[in-house]
Amino acid sequence: MSTVDQFSSYIRENAPSISEEIVEYVVEHSKPGISEEEKAMAFSMYVKLLGFFGDSLNNESEDFVPKHLIEWSKNNAEMQVDSGGKLSEIIIRYPLTRDIFTEILSRSSISVGLSTADTAYIIKQINRMLDVSLSETVFAFERLSEQAKQQMQSELIALSAPIFPIRDEVVVLPLIGYIDEERAAYIMETAVPKVATMNVDYVIVDFSGVLTINQHVAESLHQIGNMLQIMGIKVVSTGMRPELVQVAINSNIKMSSTHSFSTVKQALEHIGK
Repeated sequence: MSTVDQFSSYIRENAPSISEEIVEYVVEHSKPGISEEEKAMAFSMYVKLLGFFGDSLNNESEDFVPKHLIEWSKNNAEMQVDSGGKLSEIIIRYPLTRDIFTEILSRSSISVGLSTADTAYIIKQINRMLDVSLSETVFAFERLSEQAKQQMQSELIALSAPIFPIRDEVVVLPLIGYIDEERAAYIMETAVPKVATMNVDYVIVDFSGVLTINQHVAESLHQIGNMLQIMGIKVVSTGMRPELVQVAINSNIKMSSTHSFSTVKQALEHIGK
């Protein structure tokens, strides 16, 4: 058995103790106050990572990358995204891992009998594995973060225009927050078709929760109102503050074509009559 193979076996046999030393070093130099649960998770991940190092040292091809290392790196990124962690918290671990592993290699090289050439080869392989893992982790983190961002944005858009049935023939469409082009498009493409299937006579569009709209959005909302009216649904607006009315006037929208009230309660009383 070559000395490199002996070192690979040494890594595998001592993976728990080596991982514990690495975790303690990384925690001490990067994130004080880490919980025991996080430490245990990091320990488990380093045990696996050392196994990947051992696989790379046993393989004759210098370009060999264990496929499980790729999955490990992606899982590393996924856990960070799910926990709301930062990318920097991952990146800082890699140079620290290099430092402590180089120190461990220096201590063990004498007992294993590694030559200078073997030591240089092992360091090269370890650095290559860490570089691959870091790249895969960063790519996966960016992709997953973007997916999470888009998912959150979609949920926020849906929450900005919920539909509440009040009576058999009446629903309330409260608009909430900043209504931009994307949210106006959601109302037109999702909310309007849903209202059309509910067999109602009135839609109360409540603007009391709207922070601001621009002229383009005001025109879009006016078009949405026209679409509902064409379908035979009467549109009533409520909660129009002076600044929102001013935007509608500047957009040449005729407010007189739609019944407007200060509150939803007043609109319901009008419909009841």
